[in-house]
Amino acid sequence: MADKQTLRIKYKKLRENLPDDSIEEMSLQIANQALNLPIWNKTYYHIFLSIAAKKEVNTDYLMHILQGKDKSIVVSKADFSTGEMKHFLLQENTVLKTSEYGILEPVSGIEISPEMLEVVFVPLLGYDQNGHRIGYGKGFYDRFLEKCNATTVFVGLSFFEPEPKIFFETTDVPLNFCVTPKKIIDFKNNHLSL
Repeated sequence: MADKQTLRIKYKKLRENLPDDSIEEMSLQIANQALNLPIWNKTYYHIFLSIAAKKEVNTDYLMHILQGKDKSIVVSKADFSTGEMKHFLLQENTVLKTSEYGILEPVSGIEISPEMLEVVFVPLLGYDQNGHRIGYGKGFYDRFLEKCNATTVFVGLSFFEPEPKIFFETTDVPLNFCVTPKKIIDFKNNHLSL
């Protein structure tokens, strides 16, 4: 069983080696795959705004789908002094600004509590076949996901296949699904839908 630090290094390197055009193409494939998820009857969707410098999945394509379906989109602002995130409704007049950490965030707006969120698209570096994810190690998303509703659906987005098994802590909140360019992995029902 690989430890988180080793896997963080592995996946950062794998992402660094991806050409920009491959990232765009695979991000579009992930958004198209996401259309097959059983989540589109909900109202409140939380999405992360990608950090291009870290070669994250580009969520712009998913954002267009959500806007096209007239969903309420929620984005976060991280407070590095407390380790917590605040969540704001993304509206036409929402001002987004890049933080000192290189993260595009809302300046202010209508705050939405985590309990209201029905679907959360979760950033990750790696994950395993049981839906346990590895983030950047700051714990922002673990603390945030714990505050969500018991019925909230957590969807990871990844360019890569899962690891067999990773070390996880009791505080780690597992994913319900992970969407890759080729398939959707359903962790609760242990099957792959292609």
